[in-house]
Amino acid sequence: MKLDYKKTFLIGLAFFSICAFWQMYNNLIPLILRDTFKIGDTVAGVIMAGDNIIGLFLLPVFGAFSDKTNTPIGRRMPYIVGGTAVAAVLTVLLPVIADAYSAKPAVWLTVVFILLLGVLLITMGVYRSPAVALMSDVTPKPLRSSGNAVINVMGTVGAGLYLVLSAIMLSGTKTSGAHVSYLAIFIAIAAVMVASVAALFFTVNEPKLVAKVAEKDSVEAVSEQAQDDTSKKMPKDVRKSVIFMLLTVAFWYMGYNALETAFTKYATLQWNMSVGYANICLLVVLVIATIAFVPMGNLAQRIGRRRSVLYGTAIQAAGFAVMSVYSFFFNFFSPVLFILFAIVGVAYAATVVNTLPMVVEMCDGSEVGKFTGYYYTFSMLAQIATPILSGALLEHVGYVSLFPYSAVFIALAFVMMLFVKHGDSK
Repeated sequence: MKLDYKKTFLIGLAFFSICAFWQMYNNLIPLILRDTFKIGDTVAGVIMAGDNIIGLFLLPVFGAFSDKTNTPIGRRMPYIVGGTAVAAVLTVLLPVIADAYSAKPAVWLTVVFILLLGVLLITMGVYRSPAVALMSDVTPKPLRSSGNAVINVMGTVGAGLYLVLSAIMLSGTKTSGAHVSYLAIFIAIAAVMVASVAALFFTVNEPKLVAKVAEKDSVEAVSEQAQDDTSKKMPKDVRKSVIFMLLTVAFWYMGYNALETAFTKYATLQWNMSVGYANICLLVVLVIATIAFVPMGNLAQRIGRRRSVLYGTAIQAAGFAVMSVYSFFFNFFSPVLFILFAIVGVAYAATVVNTLPMVVEMCDGSEVGKFTGYYYTFSMLAQIATPILSGALLEHVGYVSLFPYSAVFIALAFVMMLFVKHGDSK
């Protein structure tokens, strides 16, 4: 049994577009809130948590809805295509409102900007679970770590594309608390979203692929064939593993998302870096992770998904602990840190590749969308709490708290993973 890499890369175009958007959102929206609308770090953290609050409710709901959807173009595709079209339009409107506020500040423009953020985040929540579940639908269970590796390659390439564009388009941008117009880069990412999903739609026949997998995998087909099994009750020990797996996901996201969201603010203020140069650090993580995703997925088939996640979280926690020590003693960036960011990238790949497959491995084949939604529910719960908590620490303790915060929570993810006993491929 071999993975169809071409098919999986094409399916990954949806996640490619999603990650390009979220990398830009997490990277630039905090700067817009701080520099244009003059919103403090704690309140900005609450606003940044809004997408996760929305996702907390929408991701499992629309994951389950897509499980039951039946259209000529498939279960997942209507959500992916429709959601992307609306999100692209709203994405372009965000910097337009910010520029208007900068030209003539008004409270109503602030309200419009935040409401627009809310509508955009609802739209993104509608199709994220269906987009990710599509890979599981058309990939046999034993190959899902490798399939998820390919999907994450596409996701990191999407995020990396934004970082490359920002390094070029924002290379000389030092905010210094002043408004910067990000309209051009928002338009570029909106165009990337539309183009990638259009390519997905015209090259991937979802119903045909699902039927093909159902023919090859008569034991656990990831299509409607498994509906008769939905009444089966999950064994108690498996349920326990699911819970600890989801806690692992939550703590990992609390640690990594804090760094991803606040790093540009940290680097521009603490290390006096430009936005573009600061993004090169995150780009190193993503480039190395992209290179490592497929090898880590293949490695998981040899040593197990559980062990891969344990190694990944342990190395990341150690890496951020070392950065914590460095940031305590030095207030400038050293190129030597690129080595640490590269090591974190490999560990990042080992973790991300295996967590989602472990969750869906423990569910029935007809509930892939629902359990994908659970996975993202716990990731969103973490990302609701972490911008607020880390933002408060940044504002009241200092930016030096960023790396220790990430190290502690990723270490907690390692501890939770010790209690997971199921979810490896069979």
